[in-house]
Amino acid sequence: MTEQEEQELRQALAQLKEEHRDLDDAIMALESNMLPDTLQIKRLKKRKLYLRDRIREIDDQLFPDIIA
Repeated sequence: MTEQEEQELRQALAQLKEEHRDLDDAIMALESNMLPDTLQIKRLKKRKLYLRDRIREIDDQLFPDIIA
């Protein structure tokens, strides 16, 4: 992996982590409403799971688990 590719992966990872945190805030805000929009909450949680998987994939590329 080149240095530029690694930098791009690190930037993508930071963006995904930020979006993941933002979704946490949005979900908590929706859940605190008197009549929460359960469909919207479900969609946000699904997006959050997708982001978690992408974060793990990129993290594995940047920091491979090498067993010595």
